[in-house]
Amino acid sequence: MNSELAERIRAHGSEGYPNEICGALLGRDDGEIRDVLALFPLQNQREDSPHNRFSITSGDVRRAERSAQEQQLDVLGWYHSHPDHPARPSEFDREHAWPGYSYVILSVAARQPAAMTSWRLFDDRSGYQEETIVIAERVAP
Repeated sequence: MNSELAERIRAHGSEGYPNEICGALLGRDDGEIRDVLALFPLQNQREDSPHNRFSITSGDVRRAERSAQEQQLDVLGWYHSHPDHPARPSEFDREHAWPGYSYVILSVAARQPAAMTSWRLFDDRSGYQEETIVIAERVAP
């Protein structure tokens, strides 16, 4: 992903603090590299505990898929924040994740964005493999 997209995730996390924020990662996957080319920010639908949980609806998923399709991209995964917690998947995250997607997690401490990591759930749902995030400088046209 380029530095502008990474900064947009950080800004979204900071603006949403102390609640978790979320959104879709749109881009292309050539089988070896997942290239995030756009974001689709979403509203955290979790009402009972938005400070430590996020929820997206099936309608959110359809809107993200439609946006990706309009841009000739794919939904590669999802991002969300962990306010005042590490950028590591929680047990709740594992229970609600889908195999095949990348999950970017941003740690936000006292409204300040901190570590950002990416994870992919094992097919057997037993845990995650950490993915490397490469932040490329934005190249002017």
